[in-house]
Amino acid sequence: MKREHLADLAAFATVARERSFTKAAGQLGMTQSSLSHAIRRLEGRLGLRLLSRTTRSVAPTEAGERLLRTLRPAFEGIDAELEALTSLRERPAGTIRISTAEHAAETVLMPALQRFLLAYPDVQVEVTLDHGLTDIVAGQFDAGIRLGEQVAKDMIAVRVGPDIRMAVVATPGYFDGKRIPKTPQDLQGHNCINLRLPTRGGIYPWEFEKGSREINVHVEGQLVFNTLWMRLRAVRAGLGIAFVSEDTVQSDLAAGRLVRVLADWCAPFPGYHLYYPSRRHPTPAFSLLLDALRYREPERRSHRA
Repeated sequence: MKREHLADLAAFATVARERSFTKAAGQLGMTQSSLSHAIRRLEGRLGLRLLSRTTRSVAPTEAGERLLRTLRPAFEGIDAELEALTSLRERPAGTIRISTAEHAAETVLMPALQRFLLAYPDVQVEVTLDHGLTDIVAGQFDAGIRLGEQVAKDMIAVRVGPDIRMAVVATPGYFDGKRIPKTPQDLQGHNCINLRLPTRGGIYPWEFEKGSREINVHVEGQLVFNTLWMRLRAVRAGLGIAFVSEDTVQSDLAAGRLVRVLADWCAPFPGYHLYYPSRRHPTPAFSLLLDALRYREPERRSHRA
């Protein structure tokens, strides 16, 4: 393949991904007129229209989408290999981009990064907090961290956190004069602090399990948030009942600032996993970070009689 042909394909892939000649030209370091000429040259060589242009938008045609599906993994493979080659130095280097949610970032990622970044000063880590199930391939992330049940089957997944257990909590004052919930259905009529997740398309139902019974309860209340930390502030202020991960309220429960109900309906479930595409070749820096994050069961101490 001639060099200019490869350059034209790279130009098309960038425009199709960004849906903008302006953004693509900035990324490629070329003028918009030169970029437009490269696209016209490629379309002329193929005899096909690859991009549909209007005054406000740019989008791939059917032929363009087909070509993009072929080019994307090829270019990703080249980028990954180039990054791997540049990392073959005495000290691992490069940028690692990770998509995750706030609780996983706080409890799993940050503790590992505090040690990892000191040991490898030439490695940069970019963390994007997102409550949705981001397509890490389309978003050009190296990896994502999500609950094990949320990871797609075609990804390589590595466990990076312990099992998680949820807790239904409120302040002692909130329950004054109110009926204490004994079953999930008893939450109806209580002022529950809700969570909205973009991937669910609505309010997140509270999920309970006891033995072989599984129940999803749609609760109501005056407050709805899309972040964990705002729900914690609200429940600590006595504004209602919250359904949060147990580890985030352990100190509150121990100090008596919060009380827990329905503990027998909150069974543990698989915790966080780091996942990445099976076709991607990890760089040395990524492999080291993966090892730093990998969850290891705590050693059990033996007691002699």
